[in-house]
Amino acid sequence: MNTCRHTDEELVRYYLATQKSDYFGQLYKRYSNKVYRRCLTITKDPVDAEDFMQDIFVRVLSGLHNFKEKSTFSTWLYTVSTNYCMDRMKLNRRRSDWVELDHEIARTLAETNDYIHLEERYQLIDLILEKIAPCESMYLRMKYQDNMNIREMALTLQVKDSAVKMRLKRVRDKVKDILIVYQLR
Repeated sequence: MNTCRHTDEELVRYYLATQKSDYFGQLYKRYSNKVYRRCLTITKDPVDAEDFMQDIFVRVLSGLHNFKEKSTFSTWLYTVSTNYCMDRMKLNRRRSDWVELDHEIARTLAETNDYIHLEERYQLIDLILEKIAPCESMYLRMKYQDNMNIREMALTLQVKDSAVKMRLKRVRDKVKDILIVYQLR
């Protein structure tokens, strides 16, 4: 069957009905370059754009049943691609914020004493944990130790996603403030 004559939506229906890779392969051929360019526009990094494009098509393949033809396939794919890239960029920013916080702790320790002992590092961590409430510590542990995403945390804590985001931001800000005060000593 010549798949070049079929619309995107027909190819989706045929793939879902038969699971023949030729149908999805044709969609991939039609859109992989466009998805790559969209990813590159967002990431500004060709390697990330290539990785994201591959991830997007894996997700699209496994989630093709979610395409309900309320819009064209290309619009749906564009939305999925944009959302995926933006989510990954946000995740990378959050991770870099945490790494930045780790660097601030390390810099504070290094500036305090080039030959600081491990015991003093533990004292700084204890100081930080004393200054923040147990529930604040719990947010940091869930996010960075347990690697939970915002949604998982919200479900576990039975609060809205926005509440989790705000509380995490406040705790990180509080830890940064503690480090600043510690540096002034």
